[in-house]
Amino acid sequence: MREILNDIDRWREQNKRIVVARVVDIEGSGPRDPGAAMAVNQDGEVSGSVSGGCVEGAVVAEALDILASASPGRLVKFGYSDDEAFAVGLTCGGTIHLFIQPLTW
Repeated sequence: MREILNDIDRWREQNKRIVVARVVDIEGSGPRDPGAAMAVNQDGEVSGSVSGGCVEGAVVAEALDILASASPGRLVKFGYSDDEAFAVGLTCGGTIHLFIQPLTW
């Protein structure tokens, strides 16, 4: 989480709306441990990582949807079986659970 604080502070000073995604659980193997975080602002700028690149694009889409719908946040999961992971070049499958929510001041 600390790695994204400078960007969050800068975006806040620019009055940008921000969503934070946090890894809250993993099943099987996962690229990042619980606690890993990523921030997305209303312009789609990203800071941090929740998956090392595997699902970042989908997380940005969820974050922007949360901003557009004024949702208080949601729990989402992304995962691949071992066979699916191997087919797209990953070494193993697993599921990550994320809580994605807008920051309010």
